[in-house]
Amino acid sequence: MPRASARFAVMRVIAGEFRGRRLLPPVGDTTRPITDRVKQSLFDILAPSIPGANVYDCFAGTGSMGLECLSRGAQLATFFEADRSAVQLLKKNIETLHVVNRAMVIPSDLFAWFRSHETVPRPVDLIFLDPPYRFLRERPEDLRGLAKAFAAHLAPDGMVVFRHDAGDSLSLPSLVVGDVREYGSMTIELLRLPPATAQ
Repeated sequence: MPRASARFAVMRVIAGEFRGRRLLPPVGDTTRPITDRVKQSLFDILAPSIPGANVYDCFAGTGSMGLECLSRGAQLATFFEADRSAVQLLKKNIETLHVVNRAMVIPSDLFAWFRSHETVPRPVDLIFLDPPYRFLRERPEDLRGLAKAFAAHLAPDGMVVFRHDAGDSLSLPSLVVGDVREYGSMTIELLRLPPATAQ
């Protein structure tokens, strides 16, 4: 196992069909895995929305969030990740859990993909938005454009889970904040479509 992966806690699925199964962690600091404690707290909130859901895991890393959803009964998870080393590990994690038929990997630039896919056959119920923390400062307009694209993909009662450094903030157009959770230096915002849009 590469030495760099030892920097992180063991990654595992925490509930559902694959509870306790270990996942290959990222190598180096390209991605920032979420701790089991925070993951448990977040999924306690999300649990009612997951069975049968169509899920997007954006900036997926090695797939912890989307795979957790598949373990808990999501119908389909689409993973967006441009880093080649992370994509290789992500695909191995998908194969290890035998969910290839319920998972899709988009190994390309996320922003470009959404610009060329304005609509989708099936609305998305849950989107995990976990960009590199620096993007809130370096690429705020790209993230705002992404939020506008999300609004066109989301189901009326869908949700975006936006994770970022607690020291940063960024309002995303076309979405409203329903809840905010602070976990140490991390903030997780739960975003939804405005009521008029969701009708």
